[in-house]
Amino acid sequence: MRSRWLIVAVAALVIVSAGACATIAGLLVAPLHREFGWSHATISAAAALNLVLYGLTAPFAAAATDRFGVRGVVAAALLLIAAGAGLTSSMCHAWQFAVGWGLLVGTGTGALTTPFAAAVAERWFAARRGLVTGMLTAASVFGQFALLPVLSRLVVDVQWRAATATLAALALAALPAAWAVLRDRPAAGPTRPAPAPASIARAAGVLRDAARRPRFWLLTSTFAVCGATTNGLMWTHFTPAAHEHGMPVSAAASLLALVGVVNIAGTVGSGWLTDRVRPHLLLASYYLLRGLSLLALPQLLGPEVRPGVIAFAVVFGLLDVATVPPTMALCRRAWGADGAIAFGWISTGHQLGAGGLAWVGGALRELTGDYAALWPTAAVLCGAAAGTAVLLRSGSLTRTGGRTPSSAAQVD
Repeated sequence: MRSRWLIVAVAALVIVSAGACATIAGLLVAPLHREFGWSHATISAAAALNLVLYGLTAPFAAAATDRFGVRGVVAAALLLIAAGAGLTSSMCHAWQFAVGWGLLVGTGTGALTTPFAAAVAERWFAARRGLVTGMLTAASVFGQFALLPVLSRLVVDVQWRAATATLAALALAALPAAWAVLRDRPAAGPTRPAPAPASIARAAGVLRDAARRPRFWLLTSTFAVCGATTNGLMWTHFTPAAHEHGMPVSAAASLLALVGVVNIAGTVGSGWLTDRVRPHLLLASYYLLRGLSLLALPQLLGPEVRPGVIAFAVVFGLLDVATVPPTMALCRRAWGADGAIAFGWISTGHQLGAGGLAWVGGALRELTGDYAALWPTAAVLCGAAAGTAVLLRSGSLTRTGGRTPSSAAQVD
């Protein structure tokens, strides 16, 4: 049992190292614009590529894990992150930012998301899989937000290259522990779980089947708005937008860190509500409230961190990842045992939406000279997602085929 928890601890270290890359893009916009004269659209395009590849990599990460093993995939992903962040630290051309941050870091971090956490939980645990998955999800949140104030201080007090070099160092520091500790499965015994049936063929088959059903596109469209208004909008453009209102970069980063702390409570609470309230109604409520909060945000931004913007961070944090439990519940009801894979493809839509609004935000900033048009645009998208979610009635999502979820549970 002790070795299993050591596996979890090292997996958490790996996820923290990858998660630290997720929210730093917003810290780089202003420094890169000042130093190189690159347009906001150019900088946002590399950030968008990172987000899109982050999403596209995820559905195939489980198949790669089956083929090459947990240790091999993790080592390759950490090396990609270190190489990409290292290239970013020494770059002087925009194409290098696209290759380093967009291609290499995007692919590396995409391999260390939900599929990696699921692989650890499925292969090493049975009765405590939910707990382990929750712990590794919390590690991702910690990596994304807890290190953000530290990275922002490096950007402000030292130089932006110090922050990206730190990310490369974190990935390299996690590599020896991952290589020494991570293994595919416990030694053979009565508690050894069955190998996961994930494969490229199965992932493609689930996508082919799901794409024929309107419910898949409804869920994907709502989750694309989720990604657009979190990763694409807040993590990429909130910091430079707040700085344009006179707020210090470190203060804006601290507000994002507050969002990250609160979203843990929001996710747990949403999971509790999902067991008691119809998931499609929860989604509609979340998107409507998110849209209203984004509509109010421009009036709350200013040079100082006032109670209004703190209240926004708390509200947005409660709604941030709250969309995940009801979306996963609707996937399970629609596709049964294939629900996790279907959710992986829907999560790709999440990152495509993130990448799209990350680029659009930079383009709007370039065209209009500020971010004023971005917030009502995001609010309209949230309103459309709320209306779409109403169509996701549970009765209309009754599964018509596919595998039945297994209810068997083993005891560790």
